[in-house]
Amino acid sequence: MNDDKGWLERRPGKGTFWLMVALALAVMGFLLRGEHKVHLLGALPWLILLACPLMHVFMHGGHGGHGGHGGHGEHDDHKGGRDE
Repeated sequence: MNDDKGWLERRPGKGTFWLMVALALAVMGFLLRGEHKVHLLGALPWLILLACPLMHVFMHGGHGGHGGHGGHGEHDDHKGGRDE
């Protein structure tokens, strides 16, 4: 077999891989929705309750790592909003 251009060793790009993953997930979601709609609706309240702590953990981004934001007693320029 003559493979001068390297077609046999060529791999798909990352974009093609993620497109295929998204397509497979969409097909699986469509099929699962049709067959297990009642089960998914029954689990919905539990999924919402599970989303609360997950959002709390992942959306805070770690307390105290904000850098230049004023904290407790760092800036004494404006105490009570009046000039002395």
